[in-house]
Amino acid sequence: MENKRIVVALGRNAFGETFPEQQANVKKAAVAIADLVEDKYQIVITHSNGPQIGMIQTAMTEFARLDPDDRTVAPMSVCGAMSEGYIGYDLQNAIREELLNRGIYRTVSTIITQVRVDPFDIAFSEPSKIIGRAMTQEDAMAEEEKGNYVIEEEPGKFRRIIASPMPIDIYEIDAVRALLDADQIVIAGGGGGIPVLQQGSRLKGASAIIEKDYTAAKLADLVGASTLLFLTAYDQLTIEKGTPNEKAFSAVSASDLHEYIKAGHFPAKTTYPKVDASIRFVTAEPGRKAVISNLDKAKLSLNGKSGTTITA
Repeated sequence: MENKRIVVALGRNAFGETFPEQQANVKKAAVAIADLVEDKYQIVITHSNGPQIGMIQTAMTEFARLDPDDRTVAPMSVCGAMSEGYIGYDLQNAIREELLNRGIYRTVSTIITQVRVDPFDIAFSEPSKIIGRAMTQEDAMAEEEKGNYVIEEEPGKFRRIIASPMPIDIYEIDAVRALLDADQIVIAGGGGGIPVLQQGSRLKGASAIIEKDYTAAKLADLVGASTLLFLTAYDQLTIEKGTPNEKAFSAVSASDLHEYIKAGHFPAKTTYPKVDASIRFVTAEPGRKAVISNLDKAKLSLNGKSGTTITA
């Protein structure tokens, strides 16, 4: 029997950067998901949260600055949980509405997801994720005194920078599997999930943001999915775009992608995580594929008529 279990990773183009943009954009994502439901896929959805978690962290920080006696800055783990909740709220309602309009009733659930990370991950000493508001040099020095990292983006403009560790395990994975087995649609691991450190029986939130592409691959592995689908703003994986040597891939092997990585073709902050996560997923077990596609062409891409298909 064909394995039609799939993890769909939605990029930031599925949400926008403001509340109104998000409510409009999730309707497009809902159409893509509903198309897959009609094709009998069992679906787990994960998503980016870059602009959203930054907005929440900035707002909570400003709130604390206005009332320092009674308010404290929200930890990054709490900001991550907030972003998972409100993005999931908009997304699950949009999917539910789209399915009902097609005469399909299917429960859609968002799981606030905690993801285990290694406290000794090198990412904690080499932070790479820029987050939050622009700060003055004085504010930046105050952040450094707290033990946080900052970076000078432009002369006189500083921002906080935090770790992006690799996901090791997903604590709510049994709940995700149970909902999938019940033929429900699950939204999990939003924004890469909430990074946590295991301390005995306690889970402690880490000051970090996990790259959502790696969590998507981990989710796909743990639920036994055969396909990992990245939905983006572009049609195909492309190198040397805008040059005479531009090359777009409709199908490519993991081994060939390794060579392109060595040649430095995929930017570290954008395309590389998707490519690397895809390679890790498809090479872990036979019969798997990863697909990178435009959000509007999700169904076509799974049939090999659009997007980029990556196999071992």
